Amino acid sequence: MIAGTFVWSFALCALAVWRVAHLLAIENGPLNLVVRLRTALDSSMLGRLMDRFYFLSFLISLPPAIWMSNSLVGFFVQWLALSAVACLLERATQDPQMQRIRITRVSTSYIDKVIRGV
Repeated sequence: MIAGTFVWSFALCALAVWRVAHLLAIENGPLNLVVRLRTALDSSMLGRLMDRFYFLSFLISLPPAIWMSNSLVGFFVQWLALSAVACLLERATQDPQMQRIRITRVSTSYIDKVIRGV
C-alpha cells in the first residue's frame, strides 16, 4: 500500500473497530438487538466477554489487521495497534465522572461495628 493510503485505511479501520466494540459492549443497539443478544448469552462465557470492551476491541481488530498486513510482523503490529487506538478512543470518550470512581476497601472491624451496633 502507498503510505497515504495506508494511513487512511488504518484510521478508518481503527474507527470501525472502536465503533463495533462500543456497540457490542456498551450500547443497546438498534431495536435493542444487542441487549437481547447479551441477555441470551448472559451466563455463558461469551456473554460475560461481551461486556469487556478491551477484549472485544482485540477480537474485532483481527480481520482488519489481516486485511491490511503484508507480513507476519506487520500483522501483529497492526493488530495490536488497531486495538490500542480503539481502547484510547474509548477512554477519551468516556464520561469523566465514570473514570474517577474508585473502590475503597472497608476494614472488617468497621463492618463488625456497623453490624453489631457498637
